[in-house]
Amino acid sequence: MARILNLTQLRRGLAACRGVARLPLRTICCTSRKQAEESDAASALGKRWKDTAETVIIGGGCVGTSLTYHLAKAGMKDVVLLEKSELTAGSTWHAAGLTTYYHPGINVKKIHYDSIKLYETLEAETGQAVGLHTPGSVRIASTPARVDEMRYQMTRTHWHVTEQYLIGPEKVKELFPLLNMDKVLAGLYTPGDGHIDPYSLTMALAAGARMYGAQIYNPAPVTALSQTSDGKWDVQTPHGTIRANRIVNAAGFWAREVGQMIGFEHPTIPVHHQYVVTATVPEVKAQKTELPVIRDLEGSYYLRQERDGLLFGPYEKMEKMVLQDSWVREGVPPGFGKELFESDLDRIMEHIEMAMEMVPVLKKADIINTVSGPITYTPDLLPMVGPHQGVSNYWTAIGFGYGIIHAGGMGKFLSNWIMNGEPPYDLIECDPNRYGKWTDVPFMCAKARESYGYNNVVGYPKEERFAGRPTSRTSGVYELLKDKGSMGFHAGWEQPHWFYKPGDDTGYKPSFRRTNWFGPVGRECRLVMEKVGVIDLTPFGKFIVKGKDSQKLLDRLFANTMPKVGITNISHMLTPNGRVYAEVTITQLEPGKFLLITGSGSELHDLRWIESEAKEGRYDVDISNVTDDIGVLGVAGPNSRKVLQKLTNEDMSDAGFKFLHCKTIQLAGVNVRAIRISYTGELGWELYIDQKNLAAVYQAIMAAGKDEGIDNFGTYAMNSLRLEKGFRGWGAEMNCDTNPLEAGLDYFIKLNKPADFIGKAALQDIKAKGLKRKLSYISLDTDDIDPEGNETIWHNGKVVGNTTSGAYSYSSQQSLAFAYLPLELCSVGQKVEVELLGRKYQAMVIQEPLVLTEPTRTRLQKKSKGKA
Repeated sequence: MARILNLTQLRRGLAACRGVARLPLRTICCTSRKQAEESDAASALGKRWKDTAETVIIGGGCVGTSLTYHLAKAGMKDVVLLEKSELTAGSTWHAAGLTTYYHPGINVKKIHYDSIKLYETLEAETGQAVGLHTPGSVRIASTPARVDEMRYQMTRTHWHVTEQYLIGPEKVKELFPLLNMDKVLAGLYTPGDGHIDPYSLTMALAAGARMYGAQIYNPAPVTALSQTSDGKWDVQTPHGTIRANRIVNAAGFWAREVGQMIGFEHPTIPVHHQYVVTATVPEVKAQKTELPVIRDLEGSYYLRQERDGLLFGPYEKMEKMVLQDSWVREGVPPGFGKELFESDLDRIMEHIEMAMEMVPVLKKADIINTVSGPITYTPDLLPMVGPHQGVSNYWTAIGFGYGIIHAGGMGKFLSNWIMNGEPPYDLIECDPNRYGKWTDVPFMCAKARESYGYNNVVGYPKEERFAGRPTSRTSGVYELLKDKGSMGFHAGWEQPHWFYKPGDDTGYKPSFRRTNWFGPVGRECRLVMEKVGVIDLTPFGKFIVKGKDSQKLLDRLFANTMPKVGITNISHMLTPNGRVYAEVTITQLEPGKFLLITGSGSELHDLRWIESEAKEGRYDVDISNVTDDIGVLGVAGPNSRKVLQKLTNEDMSDAGFKFLHCKTIQLAGVNVRAIRISYTGELGWELYIDQKNLAAVYQAIMAAGKDEGIDNFGTYAMNSLRLEKGFRGWGAEMNCDTNPLEAGLDYFIKLNKPADFIGKAALQDIKAKGLKRKLSYISLDTDDIDPEGNETIWHNGKVVGNTTSGAYSYSSQQSLAFAYLPLELCSVGQKVEVELLGRKYQAMVIQEPLVLTEPTRTRLQKKSKGKA
């Protein structure tokens, strides 16, 4: 039996409590190896072995069982789950079981919502109790920045279905009477939050899966994976081999080992997480209703009622937390499944002190259990969910630091994707393909440590975290620029957000309001509008598609017509249901050879989609990813032509080098592929250069532009300029939640082109039925704050829409945003309100664009001169 210790005694003498490290639960044995060895496969499994399956899921924690349940319930006939020892072994069995509707991510909120709604009905459906408690939760704000953070999150929640309220100290005290209110300024209250028993939940999901026809085999460790010539998988176990149409890695902290069987090094790592359980606390027992879950953000811990006592778990600072990095190097120890680590209470003593100050009854509470177990982290703390680039029919559902609350919703999300051929909504932040070869072990360890230690830091907009940077993925001009400005992190790359000048307030200084970058970004916008600026665009994803069927493949993938040789256009890949999967710039370099450019955050996301269609359609093409080989410089502004002309014999005039044309030119003695295009909307070129020559070309451009006032500009300025021009951005105005017609992309969608592009039939149907909402362009009257995107829009006291992106327009000196509004509110002049930090600002739908693009201005000037 565990030794009982008083928390105050613990504070006075940590050395006395080393024996509390182990839970009685540690005595729960893993499946006995000896027993497995002594029985043959039939008796070990107790059921007939299937040698084929539609889907094999590897891992029987809450995530794996949820996916098994959802696929079987959706009607998939041959679903098999393989668990190496027993269900819940790994991280599930010892989890604290917290459930919450809250999440700062826009669509991850949907995952949480679907999870809780499933858990509310699962017991009635399966007959298996799940131990769900829904007393609600309160996130405590004890600093002004925390209050701002809660206001920021409220405007990102009002347009979702989840209930959430910003409450004052009196209401916080009413909900949790045992709090010390000295530091409490406000609370974020979420009704319906609570906790669930992880073991019971998993068993209920397994019961439901079996009820709908799925097979669950355990103990059935996967020993090898091999792919057949037709893309199926042979999944080998001690009991035999199953041939599966697809496999899903849901193996928790064994996920790296499963991935290594097919050549992947998934960036997942176990971390030590501890929580403490107390004996009965009289003041808790005296409550008439269960206390809500408390999250003390400054104290960085959660606390909930556990029977008549309390359970609280902290997140230590990054210098104190512990990674189980030996498992990355050497693998998980054989037989580990339902064991715990030794506890280390002095590591969390700082948080225990803060918890006792916030909840004084803890001072006299007795500890009866301390749990220290492994949970899996990815570098950014979000899971890796979906099909993996580089191999067909291999899916992941791994890296869940919060598997209990994610399990139900993610099982539903993945099941829908597998069954329907496309994700039910956009969740690119959880795409497994956001990581690449640059995600090495040192980076993974540094970021996991940072993510754990920063678990409850204030979540500012434009957030940057610096551990593990830079990676091996740096552009050819990084060394020249790294000390000149504030860098952002994009898919492993360092890219300048804004640049410093003497007298500027430098460095990363996050805020919910305008901060130190606001003035310098305006300076950079004026630079591009009036003179000439240079921006490093190397992080763009870059692919070459060539071969006999290249145009045929691209005509199938993209809704626009393919450009002729030497011409560039903007094209969109759509899902079968007509939603925008990607926006890509396409140039035909020579007959049958195309250069495709996409955003840095969607590089492998887009490449996987392209490769998958090429393989399924048996197109004779060669697809290569040249992202790391080619650097990109953007040169933009009215003086850009003059600067580049100094460095080349190529005719850079408007007649000699037309808009959206591409040429290979000699620039400062280097071969450069130049495209006349600029996402600032000003006169400009994108220059594609071998990385080894990038610095030399950059320096030549800067020297040539000295008399023209040339300087650097960053992505913040580019974002402001593109909004002024009415340019949509993928991931904001368009994604897998939107169709191109409501996004105002009609110009790029060629419904009359002969090719039957993916999503064509769906779009024709959408067009015939008519739209219900449309992307609108709005201006706002604000003070020291600007929209970022995902803010709530109100009209006559009701929520009517949401912004998608926003910024300050330095040209017109007002805030701008794109927003989705119902058709009846889309007319120019329509008044609405945009909620920012708890205040509703007046806004109006305006004609787009606010500032005409340079090609449009030039065309109108020529037309005007012709009339004269």
